[in-house]
Amino acid sequence: MINLASRYLGLDLEHPIIASASPLTATVDGMRRLEDAGAGAVVMASLYEEQILAADAAYAMFTEGTAGSHPEAATYFPELPGYRYGAAGHLETLWQASQSLRIPVIASLNCFSDQGWLDYATELQQAGAAALELNLYHLPTDFAESGRDVEQRYLDIVRRVRAKISIPLAVKLLPFFSALGNFVERMQSSGVDGVVLFNRYIRPDIDPNTLSVKIEALLSRTTDIYLPITWTALLSRRVNLSLAAGTGVETHVEVVKLLLAGANVVTTASSLLRHGPEHMTALVDGLRGWLEENAFASVDEIRGRLDATHFGQADLFFRSEHLHTMSDYVAQRSATTAH
Repeated sequence: MINLASRYLGLDLEHPIIASASPLTATVDGMRRLEDAGAGAVVMASLYEEQILAADAAYAMFTEGTAGSHPEAATYFPELPGYRYGAAGHLETLWQASQSLRIPVIASLNCFSDQGWLDYATELQQAGAAALELNLYHLPTDFAESGRDVEQRYLDIVRRVRAKISIPLAVKLLPFFSALGNFVERMQSSGVDGVVLFNRYIRPDIDPNTLSVKIEALLSRTTDIYLPITWTALLSRRVNLSLAAGTGVETHVEVVKLLLAGANVVTTASSLLRHGPEHMTALVDGLRGWLEENAFASVDEIRGRLDATHFGQADLFFRSEHLHTMSDYVAQRSATTAH
């Protein structure tokens, strides 16, 4: 009997594969389909502060903007006594999911204001979230903002949110920090329980035919897995945090790789969007089959088996491997040309 049991953010999971935030986790039915397919946990689609403010503005326009235009106008769009601003629908969905699903439902939050982080983090906890993932997505377009400023901004958010909530707290990070290991250690000191590797920037493109900028929803591919593997391996056993690794997960093979690197759990959204929620079953069955074929009795036996603590000087190892890789490539090209 293969034991897939895993632990993440203090939560006991049946296995280490989590459905990360996506349109599939925006509804109770969507999350239930993922549970039925065997997901270990789900991260509900992110609550964005911009969406809340837009909904609030629309509500105010309908209820207040026309109220004085005509004596009967006040009844066209009556005020809703139970209206909890633009977050109401999201919070209700979270509440229903947390009450009806057996697996943990982790909330995800993305804000731009200090007060937004605090207010909505508290409301998500009250709505039944098993844990909270802060989706820290900030593109420093102000050239007066230094790298230190960006890091301090993130750390301040974490400290304030940690002081407001009692449920486990994770942060979803971008990989573009000059000293990511040091920053993660500082995140740990600020009170986070785990980090998610990695968030992805929206990728704008330029259409030369229309002279316009276009942004497409690009799902991750297996070639995107190398950064998560690298930093999962480097952080494993060196920080006392839960490590969730994702990006580039398509099959159980990528799941195994990230577990070997030291991930506590593996997250995926793109593979589920590409193949449907039922693909979760294939990932779990594939992981179980791989463990059995390779004579491992549990996930714990392989977790961190190939992390960077097995190398004396990881930086020298990566440098030497780069040289070996380039040399091998040139040799293979020469052999192919010779034939």
